Amino acid sequence: MNITDRLSQTIAAQLGTLYGLQVAPADVVLQATRREFKGDCTLVVFPYVKAARKSPEAVAEEIGAAVQKAMPEVSGYNIVKGFLNIEIADSYWLQFLAEQALATDYGMAKVDASAAPVVIEYSSPNTNKPLHLGHIRNNLLGWSVSQLLAAAGANVKKVNLVNDRGIHICKSMLAWLRYGNGETPESTGMKGDHLVGKYYVEFDKHYKDEVKQLMESGVEEEQAKREAPLMVEAQHMLKRWEEGDAEVRALWEKMNGWVYAGFDETYNRLGVGFDKVYYESQTYLLGKELVQKGLDMGVLFRKEDGSVWCDLTGDGLDQKLLLRRDGTSVYMTQDLGTALLRHNDFGAERLIYVVGNEQDYHFKVLKLILGKLGFPWADKVYHLSYGMVELPNGKMKSREGTVVDADDLIDEMERTAEEMSREHGKNDELQPDEQKHLYHILALGALKYFILKVDPTKNMLFNPAESIDFNGNTGPFIQYTHARIRSIVRKAGDHQPWDFNAVQLNEKERTVLKALHSLPDTVSAAAAAFSPAMVANYAYDLAKAFNSFYQDTPILRESDQQLMAFRVDLCAAVANALKNTMNILGIEVPERM
Repeated sequence: MNITDRLSQTIAAQLGTLYGLQVAPADVVLQATRREFKGDCTLVVFPYVKAARKSPEAVAEEIGAAVQKAMPEVSGYNIVKGFLNIEIADSYWLQFLAEQALATDYGMAKVDASAAPVVIEYSSPNTNKPLHLGHIRNNLLGWSVSQLLAAAGANVKKVNLVNDRGIHICKSMLAWLRYGNGETPESTGMKGDHLVGKYYVEFDKHYKDEVKQLMESGVEEEQAKREAPLMVEAQHMLKRWEEGDAEVRALWEKMNGWVYAGFDETYNRLGVGFDKVYYESQTYLLGKELVQKGLDMGVLFRKEDGSVWCDLTGDGLDQKLLLRRDGTSVYMTQDLGTALLRHNDFGAERLIYVVGNEQDYHFKVLKLILGKLGFPWADKVYHLSYGMVELPNGKMKSREGTVVDADDLIDEMERTAEEMSREHGKNDELQPDEQKHLYHILALGALKYFILKVDPTKNMLFNPAESIDFNGNTGPFIQYTHARIRSIVRKAGDHQPWDFNAVQLNEKERTVLKALHSLPDTVSAAAAAFSPAMVANYAYDLAKAFNSFYQDTPILRESDQQLMAFRVDLCAAVANALKNTMNILGIEVPERM
């Protein structure tokens, strides 16, 4: 139990003794003392004034005296109107450093592998285009939330659902047949996902021309979009696929194979992966079975044209299509099947879907329909909704080829990292292969940190030029701070243990120790909120606190050997905490720069 929890327990007990109040420790709210006042924790006493029938200052004095008497860790207190500022003894902070903060896994809970897992789905790409900037936020958020929940003790399983079938896939296939002239990744030198994405754009270009021609002949726009020959042929190809047509299936397998190879390369560069991969082509039939079950139960209905719907008007929504009139499935169909399969595969404690906020409605519907189909675990479905990534020149559109390609972005980031490193002289002592690795981890650190430091629920504007900077709230700043600390620890070498009684903390040391102390609570709160941003900003605050300490306090130049040994250990603890928090974000920290 940390000092804050013990203070809450003690204060709750003293409120009972002093004023007869029955207050749960969880309801005792402590906050960090403001910088302009002396103290470590602050209690607002106004809620207890009425029961005490005394002034706020008198109540604060009574509580402060009682807490100090009951807890030897409390060295003093001061009162500012109705605020009780509690001071924690140096001995507590020093013991905390020696017994907890120096552990290499400090702040990270042990995972109970026997517990029911939390299943997190992220990435979920379509096999008709390469991964782009929007996918990057999804992948980084999904991976980081997985790491975060594991750091809080959860048994996490990371899964991917590849959307490998549907009309969008047929568009790329049809365009390649029409305009590809037999191109392959080998013949063009293109990554397979890039090649297939090229033909998705090609389809859209020719389709728009057909729609325009039909409209010029007097056809209404919506009718023209439906009846354009390319679209009709793509719909026919989808139906042939669902009927198992050998020719269509062979083309589908070939082009999807190209895409999977491309995806794997990008995933490896991003440093993300999965425990299991599901494919829509293997789950949509289970979804169709659930649709039939819903029809048999009477919770779904079939319209005159043969399409199947769920009436959600009683739930404040509308009617939701589950099967088209030609019997082909929609996204919701396969998501029903995948949810059931995933629950059965893992016996999941929770099913978390990392999907953009444009799909908020979709997941409300998914949860409702699962409930109507009689699955008691429907309430375990959770949509981790996140905001969109935009660029200075606006939104991206895959059909029009205006996306920021993930591979191109990583290449650009690595080039920029190299330029910045050379400019700042960060790589002068490294061998060529070490330099190349450094550029890669700095690039990925900049990219990941810039994206993950933003609250997931918010839209964000991505500016690559701002992300790679060795100063400010950036990944490279934290990475460089870690490298600097590791250099100090290496130079210090082995040292004798320091004596608690020989160390008196200065304000900068105390600030660093307090920041270290808050790591477990930060991880716990961030996991509860599914917010890697809280961890990212913790890492930045810790790095700032360390650099302020480093600038003002001698470490290796300290003549007092006890103080030097203590400060080296403090440095080592900060390096551990930075490494652990950045690992949650999927960011590697260098040992030297």
